[in-house]
Amino acid sequence: MKNFPEIAAEYQSGYADLAELIPDTTSAFGRLVMNATENGTLSVKTKELIAFAIAIAVRCDGCMAHHSQAVLKAGASRQEVGEMIGVAILMGGGPSTVYGAEALRAYDAFAHATE
Repeated sequence: MKNFPEIAAEYQSGYADLAELIPDTTSAFGRLVMNATENGTLSVKTKELIAFAIAIAVRCDGCMAHHSQAVLKAGASRQEVGEMIGVAILMGGGPSTVYGAEALRAYDAFAHATE
């Protein structure tokens, strides 16, 4: 089983290395993230659920680690995450069932860490 808190730490470390190497690019990406995920017509929670679903569909462990924390912080329930996984499976087919299960493990890992 994957250790999503460890994956999140590895992602953050790798991103820090990239930020040193290509600071203008990572700074621009950071601004994009902030702008794309702020409250608007869609709530932060909805936007993060969408991002989490895409992470499942593209099979990105680091993205799942990041967005599982973000949906938790935005107040998404386990049931909402489950329904989002259903939509990701619809769009991503069989491989998304595998990553959907991993996504639920990622959400649970961070949810249990905050208890």
